[in-house]
Amino acid sequence: MKVFLWWFVVGATMALAVILVQGGIREVMQAQGSVWELKLVELLTTIMGGGLLGGCIALILDRIKKS
Repeated sequence: MKVFLWWFVVGATMALAVILVQGGIREVMQAQGSVWELKLVELLTTIMGGGLLGGCIALILDRIKKS
């Protein structure tokens, strides 16, 4: 579990970094009304997806390393 949590945080941070480089945060800040909420949800799901990807890959590689 410790391996998953560490790499979840790393994956989420990397996803956030990519979004920042691409200008996604600027789009969220400029959006208005319900579009703002949709952009925020899109941003959060991307960050969570990056974290899950990092965590799952870490678990797979950890299991391979143990065998």
